[in-house]
Amino acid sequence: MALFHRHTNREKQLLFLSSVFFLLLSLAPMAANQSLSAPLSCSKDPPEPVIPTTPLVSFLERVQKTALQTYGNSNFDPKTYVDLSLKFNLSTTVEAFDKLPKTANGSVPVKDLDGFIGKYFKGAGEDVVYAEPVDFVPEPHGFLPKVENPEVRGWALEVHALWKNLSRKVSSSVHHHPELHTLLPLPGPVMIPGSRFREVYYWDSYWVIRGLLASKMYETAKAIVTNLISLLDTYGHVLNGARAYYTNRSQPPLLSAMVYEIYNRTGDVEFVRKSLPPLLKEYQFWNSEIHAVIICDAKQRNHSLNRYYAMWNKPRPESSTIDERFASKFLNVSEKQQFYRELASTAESGWDFSTRWMMNSSEFTSLSTTTILPVDLNIFILRMELDIAFLAKIVGENTIAEDFLRASQTRQKAFNSVFWNENMGQWLDYWLNNGADCEEPQTWEAKNQNRNVFASNFVPLWIDLFNSDTPLVEKVTRSLQSSGLLCAAGIATSLTNSGQQWDFPNGWAPLQHMIVEGLSKSGSTEARTVAKDIAERWIRTNYVAYKKTGAMHEKYNVEKCGEYGGGGEYIPQTGFGWSNGVVLAFLEEFGWPKDKKIDCN
Repeated sequence: MALFHRHTNREKQLLFLSSVFFLLLSLAPMAANQSLSAPLSCSKDPPEPVIPTTPLVSFLERVQKTALQTYGNSNFDPKTYVDLSLKFNLSTTVEAFDKLPKTANGSVPVKDLDGFIGKYFKGAGEDVVYAEPVDFVPEPHGFLPKVENPEVRGWALEVHALWKNLSRKVSSSVHHHPELHTLLPLPGPVMIPGSRFREVYYWDSYWVIRGLLASKMYETAKAIVTNLISLLDTYGHVLNGARAYYTNRSQPPLLSAMVYEIYNRTGDVEFVRKSLPPLLKEYQFWNSEIHAVIICDAKQRNHSLNRYYAMWNKPRPESSTIDERFASKFLNVSEKQQFYRELASTAESGWDFSTRWMMNSSEFTSLSTTTILPVDLNIFILRMELDIAFLAKIVGENTIAEDFLRASQTRQKAFNSVFWNENMGQWLDYWLNNGADCEEPQTWEAKNQNRNVFASNFVPLWIDLFNSDTPLVEKVTRSLQSSGLLCAAGIATSLTNSGQQWDFPNGWAPLQHMIVEGLSKSGSTEARTVAKDIAERWIRTNYVAYKKTGAMHEKYNVEKCGEYGGGGEYIPQTGFGWSNGVVLAFLEEFGWPKDKKIDCN
């Protein structure tokens, strides 16, 4: 009887969420406010959403600022201070902090601040503890059968073993005393990216899962999804990461893709059944008023498309001192608030930071992410629609499956009308109009396509709706080959060397993987050859860098084989979850012949 009631409740949840989906389809969503001060903005702006932070986060920002004044900029990482956990309650800690001797500029004698931090805080990262993965074995049965070269196979097993290094669980203190931590409680073990990233992250998890599946670690992969669903259930969206200061934004939505990939390997129908209601809930979030914008194309057809839009208008707590320094260029409060929203929205995109989001590529404060309809975000939502249609059919929810298949077909038309550029053979981000009424559809204009070349312009190849069109794939492949993005060690993120980490010469594992996987799935021999070549370049640079440094890296310099990347607002990181995952996925797909050399030459 209990099983019957659980099933009935699930059916009710599906019925409710599917009715919400019908509402989303039948009512044209209104585009929310774009910007208070940026040149591109909607008029008739509704109130802008802000999710308030916690008293603990606000206090830790004060500690962060004092630490910067006291210790100086050298090797200063602001995230460290908002990751600290309390040994005593907040009021006791604040009282002790307020009694510290301070100079006029807010600094504290180093000895006093050292003593205070040592007495009142546990170290950053101490609230996540090691967890032995339940399904790890040193060499899984059937592991990477196409890798015949013993040197490459030995390295692949070392990368596989890194899952043990990155496996964690939330400490019992976080569960019993959440008020002492910015780390959020999670039901299962996690895979962290590595280094300063001591908590689970949303979009990283997709490529971590792809690697775990190659490593035959299916239970660990499922636990990651369970954790992300718990955040979705608690906060209404999957958070950027599992910290209290990330509750105001999400990240590229790939939860449905994770469920799809796990089902493809395991055939676990019950896992799909449990995951479907949360996926519908996430779809509702990304099609809510703040994210959805209507574009009327050249043929007078309306298309609902999506943008990043963080629910925040203050400095990001994990980078508060950095954000305040940049915002000091603005004179009034509303301009600062809009800049802070742009910063957080760019962090929501995962591409933090890049000239892709700047109106003026030489001016960081010209970030205008909320006024852009990004190609890749809309591809992720198209994939969500296709995944939900597939997964709903698996569990017999045929009406939902049909509705989402229809939604995906509608979005595909929007890609052809709004993003596709025939002359370039690429899909281009679309900038929203200045002064348009956000309650009305915005009229598509060719000049609003961003004709700068970014790796994201080729991400639609990842989706079968596009990579199954062989003439289209061949056109886009030729465009990629002539774009300037293909380098000695992989695909560059952009053509602009701005010093930002999501620009030239950095290459990132997710971008390599999506483009390569799309090309390799196509019916074009030319495209599949290009895919294999890019994958081999990426494998080589990861291998050589690993042999030189003893570590896998967050990003790589694609100009030089074996060099890791740099730039951005923190020092280069190692670990590293998604890099490990993509290397294992590439080796699983393409293998490595016995006699093929792996060095840079």
